[in-house]
Amino acid sequence: MKLPLLAALLLAAGTGAAQATDLTIMSFNVWGGGANEKKPVDETVAVIKAVNPDIIGIQETRLESDPCTADVCPPVGDSVAPKLAAALGYHYYDQAKQNDALWANAILSRYPIGKATPNDTGVEIMVDGRKVQVFNIHLDDSPYQPYQLLGIEYGDFPFLKTAEEAVKAAEATRGPALKLLFDDMAAAGEADAAFVFGDFNEPSHRDWTEAAVKAGNQPMVVPFPTVKAIEDKGFVDTFRAVYPDAGAKPGMTWTPTSEPTAKDDHHDRIDFALARAKDLEVLSAGIVGEKAPEADIVVTPWPSDHRATMAKVKF
Repeated sequence: MKLPLLAALLLAAGTGAAQATDLTIMSFNVWGGGANEKKPVDETVAVIKAVNPDIIGIQETRLESDPCTADVCPPVGDSVAPKLAAALGYHYYDQAKQNDALWANAILSRYPIGKATPNDTGVEIMVDGRKVQVFNIHLDDSPYQPYQLLGIEYGDFPFLKTAEEAVKAAEATRGPALKLLFDDMAAAGEADAAFVFGDFNEPSHRDWTEAAVKAGNQPMVVPFPTVKAIEDKGFVDTFRAVYPDAGAKPGMTWTPTSEPTAKDDHHDRIDFALARAKDLEVLSAGIVGEKAPEADIVVTPWPSDHRATMAKVKF
């Protein structure tokens, strides 16, 4: 028996390949929407508009306390997320729980935001009928292993001499937060795509490489563990997928507030947008900041003490 023409066409469409989904993603530590330096929220809005992301993970939506030290620096005041969302016409979710994986975080999206994970590290977003899990974290900056290796004082912590010591210290510092994240990933279940955004306050094993040492960007090779642990869950570092050579393209997000030659600081890439999906393609990626060549997308004036990271992906 022959099917009617319309039914045949519908059947063919239903059994064909699914339409690809394109998303622009972004991770941005907004430093209280710039308010830590008395900057207007309009400057932060301008940065986000320059990227025009579909989904963005934001860290430091609230102000730093005064004083703010390596040991004690709780967020204070109201979240800037509602103002950003209103100015952009986005949906938003304030990650209000207090735990090792969060420090005044929020998720903004063009698409409606669904239920949150038990530890508040992520939310579910439906994008064109597809389930997307979005995780957004802000990990502890103290002790900070790059400073410990370079003899830069930051809190009452010992200096380190070897890569092994740095890895062990990083695991102790951020391991509890990773457990919360991974528990939430398990609770969230399968999804068509998943993203992890965040200020990790730790460099990547893909950045402290031999090539980076030869380029003078890093002092030694260190296989930092946090990004690697998330990659072991099937995620891709979107920036390094496009720019695999850390010597040629360091992508420093910390920090535009000091010079690379500063003796009391060390520039690094500590802000990430990681992605996981079947047939994932990273179409482009870049750093957003105050000037070239540090930034691929330049926005002035610049409101934050971090540069942002962005990518365009397809799945």
